Amino acid sequence: MTSANTDKTQDDKVLDAMKSFAETYAKRTDTYFCSEPSVTAVVIEGLAKHKQELGAPLCPCRHYEDKEAEVKAAYWNCPCVPMRERKECHCMLFITPDNEFAGDKQDIAMEEIIKVRESLAS
Repeated sequence: MTSANTDKTQDDKVLDAMKSFAETYAKRTDTYFCSEPSVTAVVIEGLAKHKQELGAPLCPCRHYEDKEAEVKAAYWNCPCVPMRERKECHCMLFITPDNEFAGDKQDIAMEEIIKVRESLAS
């Protein structure tokens, strides 16, 4: 097995873990994914990338001067403090049912995430 294959496998494992986390958390908090699945896919992909690179699923929808410091502070690690305290998700990953952008799903197909990943890479 080549190093690139090993990296891909690790990337897929982290992506699957973030997908599972998001689905479980949505169900546990009675929140829903965005009605536009590509929004959900991009956020999960971003969380997985940060988990892989930084060791924690730092919110991918914010700008940070120092990502490592933000990870240590833990405020923006998903689920972030605003989400845990007030169900306010800046990324629109976890949306309350009364929000106009809320869909009716608490799961997403891996194929949808991969499709978005590939469209971003090209």
